[in-house]
Amino acid sequence: MAQKIIDGVKLKPMNVIPDERGRLMEILRSDDDIFEKFGQIYMTTAYPGVVKGWHYHKLQADHFVVLRGMMKVALYDDRENSPTKGEVNVFFLGEHNMQMVKIPKLVWHGFKCISEYEAVVINIPTEIYNYEKPDEYREKPHGGKIPYDWSRKDG
Repeated sequence: MAQKIIDGVKLKPMNVIPDERGRLMEILRSDDDIFEKFGQIYMTTAYPGVVKGWHYHKLQADHFVVLRGMMKVALYDDRENSPTKGEVNVFFLGEHNMQMVKIPKLVWHGFKCISEYEAVVINIPTEIYNYEKPDEYREKPHGGKIPYDWSRKDG
């Protein structure tokens, strides 16, 4: 069954152009539908089985693309006046599914490395990181207020 996409979340398939020399992949262009504005670009990683989450931002939207490995990216909409309040989205992104996910501000998000090796994520947030006053609000990854279980769903 298809999940109801959280209001403001957008997916963009990555255009990978291979040739005999290697490959090129455009990640985000200023003329893309998904583009809002540019803040900075950074890389983060997770080791196998590690969960990084939950957090949200009041000022910035994030744009995640997994370049190496596989990540289970989960989102939770807790926004008071959102038409998708209470919805959870889960996306499996990475080498086997090259897409970018745009995560709107105020939407809780996190990820778990589900590959057998370190996964690499590029994020292109709409704002620069403020070291003195980070735009980051956290919740514990397990057993907190967010109705999501990070464990693998066998069966």
